[in-house]
Amino acid sequence: MTKLTDKSRNKLLRARRVRAQVIGSAVRPRLSVHVSNLHVSAQLIDDATHTTLAQATTVGKKATGSLTEKAEQVGTDIAGKAKVLKVQTVVFDRGGKLYHGRVKALADAARKAGLEF
Repeated sequence: MTKLTDKSRNKLLRARRVRAQVIGSAVRPRLSVHVSNLHVSAQLIDDATHTTLAQATTVGKKATGSLTEKAEQVGTDIAGKAKVLKVQTVVFDRGGKLYHGRVKALADAARKAGLEF
């Protein structure tokens, strides 16, 4: 296999391994994070009813700064939307990414804004 297919296969395996353990509910939804080369997005998902409760993203916004700073903005934004829904605790789903850099910045910003996980 080529290096690119190995990388994508390994990411998919990591994501499935995390998803097997992480299950969200209405009381404690899953905070799913996706980081691309240009944008960061996060969703609060209730896996029991298969619905998205809230979402925050940098797509379509004129956010400035590095991608790590954008991830921090998304983290505070999703925490604010969770407070409106009266959700205080979530289950963190890093989506196959390592808990480092941008994913960690989003998680720390969400914790600082009041979410517990």
